[in-house]
Amino acid sequence: MTRGTAVNADTPHPPNRTDDELARLDITDLLRHGLTAAPGPRRTALFGDGAAAAAVLLDRLGTEPRSVAFLAQTVHAGGVARAADLPEPLPRPDAAALVRQWLRAATELGGGLTADDTAATWLHAVATVIELKQRARSAHSRP
Repeated sequence: MTRGTAVNADTPHPPNRTDDELARLDITDLLRHGLTAAPGPRRTALFGDGAAAAAVLLDRLGTEPRSVAFLAQTVHAGGVARAADLPEPLPRPDAAALVRQWLRAATELGGGLTADDTAATWLHAVATVIELKQRARSAHSRP
């Protein structure tokens, strides 16, 4: 299970969470409640704080956004279950182990094609946030 604090997906989240606060969220729980939910607060929590939290964790592990985007394409093409069985869903072992937990949680839902497509879209969102974080860091490090 992914470490982190439980999140009540029905309650709005503070708009200004720090990276450390985001890193403590239970992404697995957000996936379980948001992937198969109809559009609303649970889906918003998954694509808002959940995507930001996943990006923080993967970025801290040195994951490149293109790796997450490629995984999203794999999920879209083959489904969450197939991606969860990949020996190396992401290049770095720690990142691969973490994302495999998320993929397995999504697989347990049995949400079919709709959940697979939602998971792929979520992973693309995570990749986008990682890229934005990296660009912001790069812009701040320039003289």
